[in-house]
Amino acid sequence: MSQILINNVQKVFTTPGGPVVAMKDIQLTIQPGEFVCLLGPSGCGKSTLLNAVAGFQPPSAGEITIEGKKILSPGPDRGMVFQEYALFPWMTVAQNIAFGLEVQKKSRSDIAQTVNQLLDLLHLKDFRDRYPKDLSGGMRQRVAIARVLALDSPIMLMDEPFGALDALTRRNLQDELLRIWEKLGKTILFVTHSIEESIYLADRIVVMTYRPGTVKRDQIVDMPRPRDPSSAAFNALKRELGALVMEEQQRHANAEMKLAAVD
Repeated sequence: MSQILINNVQKVFTTPGGPVVAMKDIQLTIQPGEFVCLLGPSGCGKSTLLNAVAGFQPPSAGEITIEGKKILSPGPDRGMVFQEYALFPWMTVAQNIAFGLEVQKKSRSDIAQTVNQLLDLLHLKDFRDRYPKDLSGGMRQRVAIARVLALDSPIMLMDEPFGALDALTRRNLQDELLRIWEKLGKTILFVTHSIEESIYLADRIVVMTYRPGTVKRDQIVDMPRPRDPSSAAFNALKRELGALVMEEQQRHANAEMKLAAVD
């Protein structure tokens, strides 16, 4: 059975200017253990779709099921990593990682074991007693990922988690994420604006159209890992996807110009 099935999903928002169709006729199947990137310009519904899978904003039409169960609300089978780190500033690194386990009323020994394992996995052992304010952006995002991993959800939903980081830190965390994904076998649905990031990370890249968001292309990436961004195959796919994304970006720009002219 497919792990995630997105069946003819539509999302309509009510605004003062009238209804806005954010997504329309989204049809996707994501298999257990797949790494899938949602790619496209602003306004194409990437985050809206991710939030629907998370259960934060159920679709207006169609349905999303996981292992055959319809998704209407958040659940422990899905962990969410945001672009903003959303750490508790009054808690240390170890306390942030342990928080979800404490809410679940796990035993102290189980919590300590899980926290120590994740501190080791994400190279955070030397920072366990630091507070978020003392950490770089990259280290904060490591903690945010560790906190989600602590709950051991089979699905990780990631909304541009590396978007605010510098290029070197971003590449380092991409490699860390791939290492964790290969080790733990999670299913990952990852939102990004970056064509290069999507090719570097994903098994499949779902290119979405500008509003209403639909699937423009569902692209399998069959390059072996680790992938070399300077290789001919990588750059050929980057040019191909770039052309698709820029078509939608131009539609976005044209829509904004029309709106500005009306105002």
